[in-house]
Amino acid sequence: MPVSEVTHTVDGHVSYLTLNRPEVLNALTPGGRDLLVELLAHASADPDVRAVVLTGTGRGFCAGADLRGAPTATAPGDVARTIRLGAQRLIAAVLDCEKPVIAAVNGTAAGLGAHLAFACDLVLAAESARFVEVFVRRGLVPDGGGAHLLTRLIGPQRAKELMFFGDALGAADAERLGLVNRAVPDGELEKTAREWATRLATGPTRALALTKQLVNTALDTDRTTAFAAEAAAQEINMTTTDAREGVASFVERRTPVFRGR
Repeated sequence: MPVSEVTHTVDGHVSYLTLNRPEVLNALTPGGRDLLVELLAHASADPDVRAVVLTGTGRGFCAGADLRGAPTATAPGDVARTIRLGAQRLIAAVLDCEKPVIAAVNGTAAGLGAHLAFACDLVLAAESARFVEVFVRRGLVPDGGGAHLLTRLIGPQRAKELMFFGDALGAADAERLGLVNRAVPDGELEKTAREWATRLATGPTRALALTKQLVNTALDTDRTTAFAAEAAAQEINMTTTDAREGVASFVERRTPVFRGR
């Protein structure tokens, strides 16, 4: 029986998604990419899942799209369609997931693999991890939402530097630039990811989802629109059980117990 490109386990209300092609640094085939999209959509809709951790096996997090055996474009529009339905759909699945997604970058993250990490809500990186905007080395334009993500995370000049030269960026430098929340010793990556995920999985899940939506759209909206969205989000959130529990625990001077509802 073939081994799945993505392994999936749920533990303590956390969905762990692990890219599992270590022999090619977890490069994604179209089938593996589609499976990851499906698993993210399932985690988003499952009320028992309250956080997601995305990582890889072996020396790589994800070397990007596996170009071997990729279909050759034969007509105008083929390439754009492939990108829309492939790489962009994957990045959108992370950005649109209603649960917080942590990237635990265990090794090389190149091309689409780097963008997959940058799309996550929080990024932990092992000290040995490297991020590479590899597209320019292949004579390609960055896809998978790279220009959109990097410009918002680190600004246009830094984004251009990474994308124009394609040099490998170490975890410490990625943290310094703001692409990574924490660079941690290799042996502590899994432990730290589990600790962060556990904290998120015991938080007010719907409030986190609404907060994620507000932050993800903040740079694309004017103040009036952003303020209206914020007020609407709080209105919706106040109907949740967790919001009522949070207010009651404050009044009663006790630690809240959130149920993700």
